[in-house]
Amino acid sequence: MHQSVLYQDIIHALQPRSEGKYVDGTVGAGGHAYGILEASQPHGTLLGLDVDPQALDLARTRLAPFGPRAILIHASYLSLAEQLTGLGWETVDGIVLDLGVSSMQLDTASRGFSFREDAPLDMRFDPTRPHAPTAADLVNTLSETDLADVIYRYGEERLSRRVARAIVQARPLHTTGQLVKAITRVVRGGDHHPATRTFQALRIAVNGELEAVEQVLPQALQVLAPGGRLAVIAFHSLEDRIVKEYFRRESRDCICPPRQPMCTCGHIARLREITRKPIQPTDEETHANPRARSARLRVAEKL
Repeated sequence: MHQSVLYQDIIHALQPRSEGKYVDGTVGAGGHAYGILEASQPHGTLLGLDVDPQALDLARTRLAPFGPRAILIHASYLSLAEQLTGLGWETVDGIVLDLGVSSMQLDTASRGFSFREDAPLDMRFDPTRPHAPTAADLVNTLSETDLADVIYRYGEERLSRRVARAIVQARPLHTTGQLVKAITRVVRGGDHHPATRTFQALRIAVNGELEAVEQVLPQALQVLAPGGRLAVIAFHSLEDRIVKEYFRRESRDCICPPRQPMCTCGHIARLREITRKPIQPTDEETHANPRARSARLRVAEKL
């Protein structure tokens, strides 16, 4: 069974204990959840959320040995507070969020996340949402300017305008292979595949990933018990910057502009940063799992 990224670091960060309540808001195939439940024996409980039904099927199998201690629900972490209310949980002792696309999603060609195999241009984390836009909808309906903005903002692709123009000229596009062909006409190889940044941008846009991170962090802070910890793994700078800035802001007693002579915000610190610098995978981990190389873990504790 594939081991989740920064597995031991997550367990060390959350310090699970028996009687504790935990949330894995991106449970995936259940890797981190398994470690938390194992470390919190015999009575620790965990709520696992995921929008991907394929992932939940795997998690149910993997976490079956823990019986009712593992509660799995097909839902977004954006409904975190609502899900806890439904369980009668007022607070939790630890939350983990492993952001972005999973290896399982990348390796399932039919999902359309990978540029290495030809498949329908989908990229939805939750394919059961019938009216949610797909990557095909974006590349075929956005104006050239809007498409360039998406590719630049979410993919940090400096050739975004050139890529957008090539995509518009190649319309209609229905498969990943067609999209890759359009991109490689105007982007040459480098350290990454020419389509890497554009595929990332479309995936983020389809799933509203950055907006979701911004919305879930205040929810997570609200439901954490004093001393509870929030651990977030990000895989690119856009997500990591949101987490970093939120942790820094909520760990300060004043968030007024630096040049303001007197505090008027009334803000009170609610977090303590456990990791001022993000934890990164070891050389051994990245050798065993090259996809882990860009992972960054930040941890904060509620005051």
